[in-house]
Amino acid sequence: MKKEIIIRLNKTFEESAYIQNGVEYWMARDIQRLLDYTEWRNFLLVVDKAKIACMKSGQAIADHFVGVNKMVQLANSRDAMLN
Repeated sequence: MKKEIIIRLNKTFEESAYIQNGVEYWMARDIQRLLDYTEWRNFLLVVDKAKIACMKSGQAIADHFVGVNKMVQLANSRDAMLN
């Protein structure tokens, strides 16, 4: 892989990080798009492999992977009928 591509990908990855209470983290859905996975189910297999690698290296999975659900704004049924 060309050095310029690696530098660009690294910059994009770092720019997609979130910071909360001094802790840097990434959302799986963001990484999914960065790595060009179009379907969540395919990317979820990659996440599962990463968890296995984490465990095999002696790391606690819970220290590196946290389940998070984003809230989605839904229109109420009255608004949906008006549109």
